[in-house]
Amino acid sequence: MRCLVTGATGYIGGRLAPRLLAEGYEVRCLARKAGRLRDVPWAARAEVVEGDLRRPETLPAAFDGVDVAYYLVHSLGQADFEAADREAATHFAEAAARSGVRRIVYLGGPEPKQDGEVPSPHLRSRAEVARILLAGGVPTVVLRAAVIIGSGSASFEMLRYLTERLPGMVTPRWVRNRIQPIAVRDVLRYLVAGATLPVEVDRAFDIAGPDVLTFEEMMQRYARVAGLRRRVILRVRPLTPSLSSYWVGLVTPVPNKIARPLVESLVHEAVAHEHDIARFIPDPPGGLTGFDEAVALALAKVRDAEVETRWSTASGPDAPAEPLPSDPKWSGGTVYTDVRERDVAAPASALWRVIEGVGGEHGWYSFPLAWSLRGWLDRLIGGVGLRRGRRDPHRLQVGEALDFWRVEEIVPGELLRLRAEMRLPGRAWLEMRVEPTTDGRSRYVQRAVFLPRGLAGHAYWGSVAPFHAVVFGGMARNIARGAEHATG
Repeated sequence: MRCLVTGATGYIGGRLAPRLLAEGYEVRCLARKAGRLRDVPWAARAEVVEGDLRRPETLPAAFDGVDVAYYLVHSLGQADFEAADREAATHFAEAAARSGVRRIVYLGGPEPKQDGEVPSPHLRSRAEVARILLAGGVPTVVLRAAVIIGSGSASFEMLRYLTERLPGMVTPRWVRNRIQPIAVRDVLRYLVAGATLPVEVDRAFDIAGPDVLTFEEMMQRYARVAGLRRRVILRVRPLTPSLSSYWVGLVTPVPNKIARPLVESLVHEAVAHEHDIARFIPDPPGGLTGFDEAVALALAKVRDAEVETRWSTASGPDAPAEPLPSDPKWSGGTVYTDVRERDVAAPASALWRVIEGVGGEHGWYSFPLAWSLRGWLDRLIGGVGLRRGRRDPHRLQVGEALDFWRVEEIVPGELLRLRAEMRLPGRAWLEMRVEPTTDGRSRYVQRAVFLPRGLAGHAYWGSVAPFHAVVFGGMARNIARGAEHATG
C-alpha cells in the first residue's frame, strides 16, 4: 500500500511518516521544497515529491499510484487562513478523485455542539475542510481531536510555559470550559490504523483521551506531574480571547498569530460526543493514554532531548524559496553584508560543535541583552521572537526553527546557513562556516546578509549597522573562544 502524506514537514506529519514506514507501507511525502525533508532520520526510506496544494498543476505526480492520502496541512497563522485551507482542501480532494485514491484520512478539530454556538474561525475552517473532503467522492475518515498533548505540540507548549512560568495568574472565565485532550501517541495510532478502514467507512469520528478536564485543571495537574507547587488562578470577566492570546504570545514560545486562533477555540467546550471509532479501531490494551501519563511522557521527551517534531517545524508558503544570494548581481540591487573572520586555535571538529549548538539555551555568544531585546521587539510587532528555541540542544536539521531563524542549509562540519523569520523590511541570512587550516587548526567565517525592501529596508540596515561590531563581532570572537576552551 502506498500512502501520501501531506504536511510531512509539520508536527503530526513528521511523526506519522516514519510510523507508516515501520508498518511496511510505501510512503510518499508532498512538500513545497524537497530539501525540507533531507535531514529527517527516515528520509532515505521515503519518496519526496515537490508540489503545492494551492497549485493543482503540481499535484498529479504526487497522487499517481497512491492508495491512501493523508491531509495534515493547515494555514494557521496566515492572514486569510480560512480561504487558503478551503482552496488547498478542494485541490486535494479533486486530485485524489482523479487519481483513484481509495481512502482519505484527515485530522481535524472538534465541532461545537451547543445550540446557537458560533465556532471560532479556526474550528470553522477545520469543519469546512472536513465537509470538502467528505464530499469529494473518495471514502474519507475525519478524526476530530481537541487539544493534543505531546512534546513539541503548540497546545502542550502553551500549557507548559503558562504553568511553569506563572505560579499565579489572572485568567479568563473560559479556563473553566471542559476539554477532552488526547495524547499524541493515540492520535498517531488512529491515523496509522485509518489506512485500513473498510471502504464503506465514510464519516467523521471524535477521538479523545479518557479524561475530561477544564484548562484550569489541566494546568494544576501539569504542575503536579512536573513537581511544581499548586498554581494560584484568579478568573476575571474582562479578559477576552483576543487579550488572552496577547498574554499567551508574551509568556509562551507560541507567537500571537498562532496563539490567537488556538485561544479562541478554547472558548468552546471540546468534549467527545461519541466513541464510534472503537467499532473499527479498538482501544489499546490498558486503554487510551490518560492526561497525567501523556504529560509525563512529553516531559521525558523534552528532558532527554528526544522531541521528534515541534509546532514550529512547519513554515508557511510565504517563506522565500530562493537560496542565499552570493553577490549583489543576484538581486539586481543592493545587498548589505557584514563579514567576520577569526583564526581559531582548535580543530575544525571542535569549532563545528560550537556552531551547531548555537541558539536556544546556549544563546548566541554575544551581548545577550541585545538579542533578548530584539526578540521582545519582534514579538511586540507580531513576530515569532526568540522563544521558539530549538528542538534538539546538539543537532540541527534543514527546515527546522531555531529561535527567530530557520535552518536553510547544513553541510556537516562545514556550513550552517540560517534564514531570518523575524519581522524585517527585507530578507536576511546568517551564515557560519568552518575552514580547516594546514596546521590542524581552523578558521571561522561568519557572514550576515540583508536584502532591503524599499526605503525602510535601507533605513533599517543603517540604524543597526553601528551595533554590528558589538553583536556580530562579539559573536565571532566568542564562538572562536568557545571552540578553543572546549579543546583545553
